[in-house]
Amino acid sequence: MTTQPYTDINLADLDLLREEPNTVVVDVRDEWEFEEFNMGGINIPLPDIRARKAELEPFDTLIVICSNGVRSRVAAKDFLRQPELQHKAIYHLHGGLLGDEA
Repeated sequence: MTTQPYTDINLADLDLLREEPNTVVVDVRDEWEFEEFNMGGINIPLPDIRARKAELEPFDTLIVICSNGVRSRVAAKDFLRQPELQHKAIYHLHGGLLGDEA
């Protein structure tokens, strides 16, 4: 079984891609982090991504984000293992929301 890999993007790419039809930003940070600051999209904390993957099925493109890129990379790799999500375009915000500040 061959799966297409996810693609690393930066914050500028995120702003462009999120405007595409059938695209969703998936913020995998904890709920309190999302409530404190978010860039929109939906909040599915990393431990919940498998249980809540049905929420992502209507979308063609998934952009996965977190604070520093670690949790979102784990989520992107996990999405590629899920048969229901393997055919989607999956993007990962490299360095996370804080990436450009480091």
